[in-house]
Amino acid sequence: MSRQSLTKAHQKIQELSWEPTFATPAKKFATDYTFEKAPKKDPLKQVLRSYFPMEEEKDNRVFGAMDGAIRGNMFRQVQERWMEWQKLFLSIIPFPEISAARAMPLSIGAVPNPEIHNGLAVQMIDEVRHSTIQMNLKKLYMNNYIDPAGFDITEKAFANNYAGTIGRQFGEGFITGDAITAANIYLTIVAETAFTNTLFVAMPSEAAANGDYLLPTVFHSVQSDESRHISNGYSILLMALADERNRELLERDLRYAWWNNHAVVDAAIGTFIEYGSKDRRKGRESYAEMWRRWIYDDYYRSYLIPLEKYGLKIPHDLVELAWKRISEDHYVHEVAQFFATGWPFNYWRIDPMDDEDFEWFEAKYPGWYDKYGAWWENYSKMSRANSGNKAIVFEPEANYVYPHRCWTCMVPCLIRKDTVFDEVDGQQRTYCSQTCHWTDKIAFRPTYNGRETPSMGKLVGMREWETRFHGWDTADVIKDCGYVRDDGKTLIPQPHLDLSDPKKLWTLDHFKGIPFNSPNVLLNAMSPEERAKHAAVYKAGGPGGRNAVVTP
Repeated sequence: MSRQSLTKAHQKIQELSWEPTFATPAKKFATDYTFEKAPKKDPLKQVLRSYFPMEEEKDNRVFGAMDGAIRGNMFRQVQERWMEWQKLFLSIIPFPEISAARAMPLSIGAVPNPEIHNGLAVQMIDEVRHSTIQMNLKKLYMNNYIDPAGFDITEKAFANNYAGTIGRQFGEGFITGDAITAANIYLTIVAETAFTNTLFVAMPSEAAANGDYLLPTVFHSVQSDESRHISNGYSILLMALADERNRELLERDLRYAWWNNHAVVDAAIGTFIEYGSKDRRKGRESYAEMWRRWIYDDYYRSYLIPLEKYGLKIPHDLVELAWKRISEDHYVHEVAQFFATGWPFNYWRIDPMDDEDFEWFEAKYPGWYDKYGAWWENYSKMSRANSGNKAIVFEPEANYVYPHRCWTCMVPCLIRKDTVFDEVDGQQRTYCSQTCHWTDKIAFRPTYNGRETPSMGKLVGMREWETRFHGWDTADVIKDCGYVRDDGKTLIPQPHLDLSDPKKLWTLDHFKGIPFNSPNVLLNAMSPEERAKHAAVYKAGGPGGRNAVVTP
């Protein structure tokens, strides 16, 4: 299509968008942003005439690769360790995708720009396509992988699992609260522009190194759409910057959006890449190295910092703090250890780390072994059901204090020294960081710095997964979640990959009589003096979840 005809088509499409003059339209999706002074141009003209043939070609390649994987016997060559983590990943990722599709009407309703409306409509179609091909990928894995248990319950498991609740919090952030905060700043400006680099580029690279070339095919097809989405976000951002009244809201939302994306995406993708891999080549990048290249250099330095020329205050402190948490506080390794500790409540199997893993981690993260080596050695020693031990998390020898949950990002408070304890809305709550505490107590409120912000929303509900099962028998928790194989007793999750000997497999019987409690319920039951003492001991604990050394 020639440039002239493209422009004419784009202009013609705008005629389909109109505002009635005989009535004031209802404000369906609320926002505290104002756009009276906003420019009305879309820098990237998008029309469906050119869009559909391109997407059809990409779909043909995706489904052709799926057929090739079956014919090429990929599922007998892919690393089992990698595939197990895909049970979690592929249960979560379609939800943020479809939430992103649902977010587009929020942006269309909030932004008075027919040119951009067309681009947002195209993005909505993109997001539906993404969730569809990801669900197809999951179905293919379920049908062909040697252990389909876990893949076959992913939709149910996503809804009731402690990791699924984190993913749901992340995806629902696209569609709740202020329309611009959710659908533009949180989704498009930060999630899609920054964190899809590690999600859809770095992770597929690791998949290929582990013999999985289907995930790279699907997710590179997804990532190739992101340039349009980034353009939509940038256009709306520039529109918002045209009005000085929006500046304070933009700076608030950048802080919230950056930190919540870091807390959730780095926790998940970092764990998949570092602990789902068998590729321990010395030259292979660690997640910290990937993050520095893809997010710090490519996003922060190339995208965020240039926004300062518009007078926008960038959250430099939070970017540096996120980097410190990954490179010095070993955030990803704390998350991986938590996943492995809670293996009975998973719907995937977690492979113990071995000497080759230890050597690679120590080379990439000096000091790693002193913090985590002994714990992973104990995990391996206690991983078989006939080892004579309890289920690791309940074994004193593991020396692991089950963590509190962050009320905001819902990732556990794993960097213990940074944990914030506070009473908010009449409830004792815990937060993984000062920023998550600020998000709940200050940012997500009907007023912000003295101005009315009724559209912002509020973090409510039963946000701590453990609260649902407080006081239950652990075997009943596992059974209620449905994490049991077809024989009615053997668990889907196992702390190893060896399915050959039934005696090595954990069953419901191993967990009967073990009480399951919620750290938050217990915290709220304490007296003020007990809570203060508990908070001090908890914050002195770690690394690796170890008990604090308390001097008498």
